[in-house]
Amino acid sequence: MSDPFVVVGADAAGLSAASKFRREAPERDVIVFEMGRWISYAYCGMPYFIEGRIERLSNLLSLSPSDVDERGIDLRRGHKVVAVDPDAKRVTVETTDGETFEQPYGDLLVATGGRATLGPFDVRGLDGAFTLHSMDAAAAIDAYIADPAAYDPARADVDAVDRDRVDYNAALPAPETAAIVGGGYVGVEMAEALVGRGLDVHLFQRSDRLLPPFGEAVGERVAEELTDRGVTVHTGTPVEALVGDDRIEAVAFADGDGGTGDVDGGSDGTGGDGDLGANGDDRGRLPVDLAIVGVGIRPNTELLEGTDVALGEGGAIRTDEYGRTTLPDVYAAGDCATAIHAVTGEEAWMPLGLTANRAGRAVGATVAGDRSPVGEIAGTAAVKAFDMEAGRVGLVEDEAAVAAGFDPVRETVTAGSRSGYYPGAEPTDVTLVADRDSGRLIGGSIVGPDRAAIRIDTLATALEADMTVPEVERLDLAYAPPFSPVWDPVLVAAKVLNGTLEE
Repeated sequence: MSDPFVVVGADAAGLSAASKFRREAPERDVIVFEMGRWISYAYCGMPYFIEGRIERLSNLLSLSPSDVDERGIDLRRGHKVVAVDPDAKRVTVETTDGETFEQPYGDLLVATGGRATLGPFDVRGLDGAFTLHSMDAAAAIDAYIADPAAYDPARADVDAVDRDRVDYNAALPAPETAAIVGGGYVGVEMAEALVGRGLDVHLFQRSDRLLPPFGEAVGERVAEELTDRGVTVHTGTPVEALVGDDRIEAVAFADGDGGTGDVDGGSDGTGGDGDLGANGDDRGRLPVDLAIVGVGIRPNTELLEGTDVALGEGGAIRTDEYGRTTLPDVYAAGDCATAIHAVTGEEAWMPLGLTANRAGRAVGATVAGDRSPVGEIAGTAAVKAFDMEAGRVGLVEDEAAVAAGFDPVRETVTAGSRSGYYPGAEPTDVTLVADRDSGRLIGGSIVGPDRAAIRIDTLATALEADMTVPEVERLDLAYAPPFSPVWDPVLVAAKVLNGTLEE
């Protein structure tokens, strides 16, 4: 077994690659090393499990170990690849039993994903403080929120779960007030989830609006929706510390706009509008018994330390159009790898689910002998906040567009989601961004409560096709009163932006 295809990581990219490779090259062995016990799970579904929309943790699994075995893939959980020797074409592996061995490879895929960044917040050893980037964390948060007398252990119904961690959190008193640090995807989705579980929720965002990559219109409407649903939104308010000895007691934050509600002081006399003690710092304090930190992720690339691999944006592994790294016969895909941006033509790091699955499948085909590009990325994404939906694609912010060499022109319009006389029509905000010189569409965002997010796919397709704004305006989109007005909101926005470009 001197030339197996060795895959490091058994989630979206890794198992997509292994499965595709196995189908196309049945004569070669494929080995997948996974440092943990979890494989092939839906990270994006975790907030909905915590909310209670998803009944069982097992519902978030795509493949079980037995499914992988049936595909003829040699899956080895509890095996951590700690080093790569590209000259000898072998990896060093450590097992949970303390064994270390070397595994030769013919081709290697690094699909190690990413991990939550903590910033200045160390949640380790502090009860009630969590990040959300693993299934064990999701199970622990779900157990912690529940009343100890009412928790159903069957919700965490997967053998891989850290049962000791779940049981420990299930025995703790249920929280009443939660602070979420970070107003990105995780923060917004968890705000909805925690309100659904009956908590008083405060969402803190360092910048002056939520979901910065989605643009101003989206940030404003999502903040309004959260506020209307009982979330206290604190924008322009950086959290500076998690306060507590054994269990989270409060979050300390720099006084910003104060959010949409008052912040009361704790029982020790330190106030939300005062200081935290004798320092005289201009900081506030919010007593909480649950804190979730969602301030970003970072790529897992440590196993390649000591090699000459090139790293790119965000410290991710630099890859070409086929997922190849700068090391011979070594590929990378998923949240640990860069890809080519569809608008700029330059490398970009955008850790998203489809990107990982698609790239892994392409690498598997390429290694099997069928060269397949991993595809360009445009940062197409969608997020839900209660009844408000939002989508974004391409270069939405002027700063990013200018940095890429464009002269951005933008327009934001509000149009109905259906014919005005048909029940259910809702205002939909569409922001389009174009390059002034070429008229090319380079980005956009959409927000509204009536099927707004899915409309972003129209803009994603237009970006991939390098369409100009006039070409988008002439798209023959479907019309029927229950689905869209005669002029779909995307077409209305293109028409307005085209007029601006012609001035």
